[in-house]
Amino acid sequence: MPRITIVGAGISGLCTAHYLVKVLSSAGREAEIILFEAEKVPGGKMRTIREDGFNMEWGPNGFLTNKPHSLELVKELGIEDRLARSSDLARKRFIYSSGKLHRLPETPQAFFTSRLLSLSGRLRVLGEPFAPGPPAGVDESLGDFAKRRLGREALEKLLDPMVTGIFAGDPDRMSLRSCFPMIHDLERKYGGLVKGMIALQKERRRTGEKREMSAGPGGVLMSFDFGVQTLIDVMADRLSEGLHAGVAVRKVSRREGRFLLSIEENGQRGEIDTDALVLATPAYTAAEALAPLDTALSEALSGIPYSPVSVVALGYEKATLGSPLDGFGFLIPRGERRKILGALWDSSVFPNRAPEGKALIRAMVGGVRGPELAALPSGELIGLAREELRAIMGITAAPLLARAFFHDKGIPQYLVGHGKVLERIDARLSAFPGLYLNSNAYRGIALNDCVLQSRLTAERIAKELYEPNR
Repeated sequence: MPRITIVGAGISGLCTAHYLVKVLSSAGREAEIILFEAEKVPGGKMRTIREDGFNMEWGPNGFLTNKPHSLELVKELGIEDRLARSSDLARKRFIYSSGKLHRLPETPQAFFTSRLLSLSGRLRVLGEPFAPGPPAGVDESLGDFAKRRLGREALEKLLDPMVTGIFAGDPDRMSLRSCFPMIHDLERKYGGLVKGMIALQKERRRTGEKREMSAGPGGVLMSFDFGVQTLIDVMADRLSEGLHAGVAVRKVSRREGRFLLSIEENGQRGEIDTDALVLATPAYTAAEALAPLDTALSEALSGIPYSPVSVVALGYEKATLGSPLDGFGFLIPRGERRKILGALWDSSVFPNRAPEGKALIRAMVGGVRGPELAALPSGELIGLAREELRAIMGITAAPLLARAFFHDKGIPQYLVGHGKVLERIDARLSAFPGLYLNSNAYRGIALNDCVLQSRLTAERIAKELYEPNR
């Protein structure tokens, strides 16, 4: 019986194992599937801290239904009854600009009357259909794309905070094609964003889909009854027989045609070999483990940078906030020079995030704008977040609960040239049949992307391990 080893039991590793079981079972195949997780608990950054009735997310707070992959996984696991749909307030998103919170316009009509952009800025956006086309053969940055099609003010007040909210990154360095492939392809297929959106709307009407065009990300935000860790717990429980937490894989080499893993558990070192190996870890962890196997592959992986992010969770009595949290939260353009990136009003988005009469806010600190702020001691981070919320939202009350979670290498950055990095990685991987890389460092950072890539990885393994000549 072949052995398949997956290193990393975050969402990508667990999903890969889940789909392997499914694919192999449907084909009547068998394999020994082993998962190694260096931490004492699985989940990676998808972890929910539950304390005093508050459910605080370490990192991501859910997934969108604009892609089917996560919903399909939930149905396969039979846990639809544990889904939590975001409230309608989640559609109300704000941008902090010039000392005020401005609601992000969702429709063309709202855009015309919004004061977020100046009149000249709005007129420049309206000229998008007449903007010059993309430069040929160039991996364009998000910043250059926005200036070319929408104008500098739209970049500073719309795209920059959006990139901050997703990647905690710098739009002038991020790759449009790698970060937002749909927008990249939309422009090339239809000649512009407005033209593309109109064409898509017509197509949706033809197919009977009633979704309205919106400036937001689209879809409905979903989570679970006790936070995103619900999904992790369910999969980890089902895969518990082969899941080994607290086991770190230090290096990967080859022996007699198989992969040899040097592992460490509780200070004790050992070895295990495997027929197929999936490194479902951050790129930098994979780089370190693969250095003895292939220097060029390790160096390519090391070329994917990460931004540091800290999450500060603050629980309050609702009555002490002074105003209702009537929305998803807010993001802050870099030109405002605030010390937080933005804040999510979690208990308004998902009521089960806080006890009755309480509210939960999560502020984000750091990113590529302020890596030194993300690394502050916990007490200083909490103080910084409180002061920023006082200045921005007028919140002066002391929180009932305050916690800070630091992610030294929090979010992978798809910089200009990321596609070339992936080409180099794939070229080196071709020399090692049976070796696979699967994490949010490569082809999408959202939960939907991780689920899709995990399914595709499992299908590749099943095909190449059992039908290598096809």
